[in-house]
Parts: sequence; structure tokens; C-alpha cells
Amino acid sequence: MNKEQIYINVAAQIKAVIEGETNVIARMATVSCLLSEAFADFFWTGFYIVDEEKPDELVIGPYQGSLGCLRIAFGRGVCGTAAATGQTQLVDNVHDFPGHIACDSRSQSEIVVPVFNQAGNLMALLDIDSENPANFDEIDRRHLEQITDAAFRFKSGCL
Repeated sequence: MNKEQIYINVAAQIKAVIEGETNVIARMATVSCLLSEAFADFFWTGFYIVDEEKPDELVIGPYQGSLGCLRIAFGRGVCGTAAATGQTQLVDNVHDFPGHIACDSRSQSEIVVPVFNQAGNLMALLDIDSENPANFDEIDRRHLEQITDAAFRFKSGCL
């Protein structure tokens, strides 16, 4: 199967598992698990959640992989940049990214997708790291944005 087909299959699995589930943490745990299992080159797959008590910080959420950073300030590193801009960050070489935070030295490339709630407010980020340089592309961006939109804005028929 090629990358496109894997995304189509995993999106269908995610939709089936989370259908009817309203708990956001359960949805995040499911998305991170199924994406991690679907792609062997995703060594860290998980979420950073906007902290309600410190709305300019992200706190670690459900994930698959090695220990992640516990907190990340908006504007700092790849995740903080995605949080501050509200835009997906696709980074071919994390070592070239200004202010990159090395939570795990194995990380070579990264994609971070902002996750918005039903009201359109930033609620979290989906962060995926790979040990391979330039591992992510526009196919990843498109599918991951569609998956997070469907899973967290609760729109039917999007997955």
C-alpha cells in the first residue's frame, strides 16, 4: 500500500472507533495510537493540549513513543510555532528549525498540525516525529488536517 492508501484506511479505522465517543482525550488517544500503528516511520505520535490555566502554553497529552516534553510555550520550537500561527508546520530537518526543542535526539523531521474545536478555537496540536529526514510531505499535511478536523470538530462524513 502507498501512503495515500494507508491514510484512507487509517482514517476509516479512526472514524469507526471514535464514532459516538465525545471524550476528547479518548479521541486523542485513539488517533495517536492508530496513526502510530499505521506508519512504521512515525516514532513519536501524539498531542499537545492548550493548557486552560496557562493559555499560552501547551501541555503533553495522549501519545505513542518515547518521553515527550511536558510543556511548550507558544512561539517556541515547531509545536510552539504551530500554536502561535495556527498553521501546520512541515519540517524536513528539525535541526535547521530556529529554536527547535530536542525532546528526543532521534527526531530528524516533524509535522505539527493545529487541532481546532467546534468553535474554531485552537485546542491542541498533533505532533508527529520521524527519524528519517524529509519524511513528511503534502500528502501527510492534507490527510492529517482532514483527520484532525473530522475527529475534533465532530463533523460527520469528513473522515
